[in-house]
Amino acid sequence: MQQYSSLPDHNSQIDVRPKPLTTIEQLRAKLWLESSLNQLQGRLNDCLLSACKTVPQARAAETKILQTVVNEISSAVNNSNLAVTDCAVGIALFEPQATVATVCYVSSSLSPNSQPLFLELLTTEKKLLLRLQEVIELEDLQQLENQQPPSAWRLADDSGNVMGWLILATAPLNSARDSLIKSLAQLRSKLMARSAKRCTTALVQLRHILSWQQRYQQLSNSNQELERTNQLKNQFLANTSHEIRTPLSSIIGFTHLLLAQGYEPTKERQQEYLNIIQSSGKHLLALINDILDLSKIEANQLEVQWETIDVPMLCSNVFALVKEKAANKGLKLRLKLDPNITTLVADPLRLKQMLLNLLFNALKFTSQGSVGLEVVPKGLFVYFTVWDTGTGISQEDQAQLFEPYFQIAKAVAGGEGTGLGLAVTQKLAQIHGGSVKVESEVNCGSRFTLVLPFKQDEGAGEAGEAGEEKYSLSPLPFTTNSSVDILLVENDLPNAHLMQIYLCKLGYQVTWVKNAAEMWETLPQLDPVVILMDVHLADGNGLKLVQQLRENQQYRAIPVIVQTAMAMKGDRETCLAAGVNDYISKPIDLPLLASLIAKYSKPPTKVDGE
Repeated sequence: MQQYSSLPDHNSQIDVRPKPLTTIEQLRAKLWLESSLNQLQGRLNDCLLSACKTVPQARAAETKILQTVVNEISSAVNNSNLAVTDCAVGIALFEPQATVATVCYVSSSLSPNSQPLFLELLTTEKKLLLRLQEVIELEDLQQLENQQPPSAWRLADDSGNVMGWLILATAPLNSARDSLIKSLAQLRSKLMARSAKRCTTALVQLRHILSWQQRYQQLSNSNQELERTNQLKNQFLANTSHEIRTPLSSIIGFTHLLLAQGYEPTKERQQEYLNIIQSSGKHLLALINDILDLSKIEANQLEVQWETIDVPMLCSNVFALVKEKAANKGLKLRLKLDPNITTLVADPLRLKQMLLNLLFNALKFTSQGSVGLEVVPKGLFVYFTVWDTGTGISQEDQAQLFEPYFQIAKAVAGGEGTGLGLAVTQKLAQIHGGSVKVESEVNCGSRFTLVLPFKQDEGAGEAGEAGEEKYSLSPLPFTTNSSVDILLVENDLPNAHLMQIYLCKLGYQVTWVKNAAEMWETLPQLDPVVILMDVHLADGNGLKLVQQLRENQQYRAIPVIVQTAMAMKGDRETCLAAGVNDYISKPIDLPLLASLIAKYSKPPTKVDGE
């Protein structure tokens, strides 16, 4: 029987020769390369992980990444059995558009005190040092990049923006094993090239992390600011509610008392109640004016009436307004005026408002002692200093004192006010080209100084040229002239009743209608000398009615005075542009209303010969 062997027929086809030493070296080299890159990547991942925690850590991570790269590469090439010579690694950074780079990072094997290694350019005899703060020209870096094998590798992102250069420095070699040296040089080049790519990737990822953290930080800051604003808003609403309810309680309570059946107070007691009602109403108006003023200022809509002011007289008038409050608390008022100060250019109403805000604050925080006003000139400015012997203000509170709605702790201030007075005062001072300063210590009183220029810049008075005409605020004497007919178009019953009673006592015949339809129905039956027009009516807009009156031949010559709650900048001009003759804002100043009607109800002066 024929037998077959499972072994090949030709033993010569089996390679039984041992593996060449060169193949083993290649495997060792490949293993070394991948192991070094994995080690580097692990270190870079640690850097990126730490960068994700906070913004400061993210900013510091770039330094950590670059230093890690040079240290890991240096460790790989110098601690390997493949290395036959010492090597050093560095990174040179440069700003965009620059022509030179600076060595900012070097490997741990190249300490600042050690001998620097040289980079030799094959195309020239020029030698470059690799050490910290050494400057290398961009042209030299490009030559290092282009020589074979390369000694520099650029760190460029996907957009081609070069962030820096990774540089390899080797000591001069004196060896006959050229082939091995060449092989090791190529291996190092692979390590450097792939390390540069990983370094670039890590830097790009770091930028994304930092960008995300910055956006997160901005969002967090915005949320905190919104939360703070919301808290201020809630505090403001609570304070405003308290401020409104307090005088309203007096108004409603004393009015109810006067209207109660069976209660007949004496005339003196009635006068006392009415004074309380009037005072509470003025307090409400002052609160609304503070809120309105701040809104006007922030919207750049506040009109200023520039005038030459008699400073001593204005200060005396201001003191007369706070005299009663000071007396009620047993406080002394002190006024000291420099005789050299006579006049300055400002808005008298706003200057009085600023001084009253400061004086009322001083009185509020002073329980015993004195409150004073000192006025002195300093160069081109006047210094109005309001001082007190009160509780004083801490440094922490001073930092927020002029912020809208801010109030000092209620335990100190008693919870009064809405926190708008000082904010309005500071903004009004800035509009005047001045400022407000504060000096204070706890339990040592306070000094608020209002600094205003003597004169305003040229053209500063233009804002006030369109202001309301000023009239005497004294009531007109009652007359018996009932031949003057006035048509009152008013949507609000209490306001209509108030004006009708007041004007009738002055001798006018007042016909009241509450909407546009009633106005058109009444006009043919009446020959009014003046029409008082409300802007907001239930069935139309008062300004449009004025325009329709001006288009009607029969009524176009009748003077029209608008009474409205519109009080922002430009509202007066809007009314005048619609064809009205004059404008008065609510709450109605009754003496001013009487003056306006007297002005427009006068018959036209006849020319001689007519």
